[in-house]
Amino acid sequence: MTDGEAMPDRPASYRTTRLEAFSDGVFAVAITLLALEISVPPGSDNDLLRAVLDQWPSYVAYLVSFSTIGVIWLGHAAITEYLERTDAILVRLNLLLLLFVAFIPYPTRLLAENSGHDRSARVAATLYGLTLTVCALMLSIMWRYAIRQRLLRPDAAEEDIRTMTQRTRPSLVGYVVQIAVGILVPPVAVVGYFAIAVYQLIPLGEPRRHRPSQS
Repeated sequence: MTDGEAMPDRPASYRTTRLEAFSDGVFAVAITLLALEISVPPGSDNDLLRAVLDQWPSYVAYLVSFSTIGVIWLGHAAITEYLERTDAILVRLNLLLLLFVAFIPYPTRLLAENSGHDRSARVAATLYGLTLTVCALMLSIMWRYAIRQRLLRPDAAEEDIRTMTQRTRPSLVGYVVQIAVGILVPPVAVVGYFAIAVYQLIPLGEPRRHRPSQS
């Protein structure tokens, strides 16, 4: 190609390795921050055991958020496993997902500090539910964008793609329902968020990417 010849117009594509490494780092930091948010109030030396037991809302919130971040990470890992390449838009969609994943420890702390049925608990449960909903939505958008732009590996089976697409749908509906429940009865919503996470963690109907057989 001579200097006068123009480069062919084609969308820029990138390898997925840096996207995966950066994303895994953010997931790890978000989960670590969940544990750092748990603390015993100062001045509890006289009855440390009771003070530790009184922090049960923090343990519940930690369990729910750890499970939820784990579900998001599993979904993200499945998506990147199917990717052959990525592009500028998918990289930015991934950044948006990580923006909200890194935010999860904040509403988790609010949920732990405002357990009960009062107005503060309703606000905390609503903010928590909205955050999880946006995370699930971003993961779904990433997957559908990758399909539409044909960024998936050519050996990805159609059945596996359909399974992956279906597994990104139920959590969206579930989160919206739990947000409505949380406005009325926050503790029930927390149980609902945990139930959604447990359901997503059960490896039922997991897609398996078919690799070309080696001779």
